[in-house]
Amino acid sequence: MFYEVSEAQISRAIVSEFTQWFQNHIQNDVIIVGGGPSGLMAARDLARAGMKTLVVESNNYLGGGFWIGGYLINTLTFRAPSQEILDEIGIPYREVSRGLYTALGPQACSKLIASACDAGAQILNMTKFDDVVLRRGRIEGAVINWTAVASLPRAVTCVDPISLESKVVVEATGHDAWVLRSLEKRNLLKLADFGPMDVNTSEDLVVEKTGEIFPGLFVVGMAVSTAYGLPRMGPTFGGMLWSGKKVAGQIIEKLAGVPAERV
Repeated sequence: MFYEVSEAQISRAIVSEFTQWFQNHIQNDVIIVGGGPSGLMAARDLARAGMKTLVVESNNYLGGGFWIGGYLINTLTFRAPSQEILDEIGIPYREVSRGLYTALGPQACSKLIASACDAGAQILNMTKFDDVVLRRGRIEGAVINWTAVASLPRAVTCVDPISLESKVVVEATGHDAWVLRSLEKRNLLKLADFGPMDVNTSEDLVVEKTGEIFPGLFVVGMAVSTAYGLPRMGPTFGGMLWSGKKVAGQIIEKLAGVPAERV
């Protein structure tokens, strides 16, 4: 039934294809650290605009909490006007009360992932952010290593990372804010950490404060809460999608000169 190939052919195909596209993404327009909903949304819009976009994700899966919603229940919630983005991506949803919508986590997440990949964004998963490339007071890339290296005993973890360059970097690692913390430990930023739950305040403020926080570094999604001490939003995801869309517009305007309102 299946065409006969050798194990060597399979191994060669895996290694050669990876090497080919990976070499092409050693230099990028945008590196997005974190493959959750805000990072994927930004990746989709940036790639659609012709930006060479790489998403770096530490897990072997994408989507973060977008896969499972809250309390390990596969129901995602969105507040209006988030249904506009759901329509754009083709995510089915239903209105459960005025202005409140639900969607199935795995279906919504898989469609968002597919839309980012279809737009041309490339994904580098099982890859851990290690540090920033900082030159002349500006972020110009990310230092990365295999995620598995962090799990090795300390005596055998002398594995040097490598660096990828980009015109801008997007911090999309959620409340952990790993990229921002790499600057905080060098006294280049001071983070406020996120506050207690208040969805009605949080979503608006996360979108409002999305943007460039340090030369060459943009902050998006729940990392915005950690950066500015905003309330957490919990298992509602509209603010993350709108934040991703907003940051993509800002970056396109910065790199291509296209006004954000026209993106």
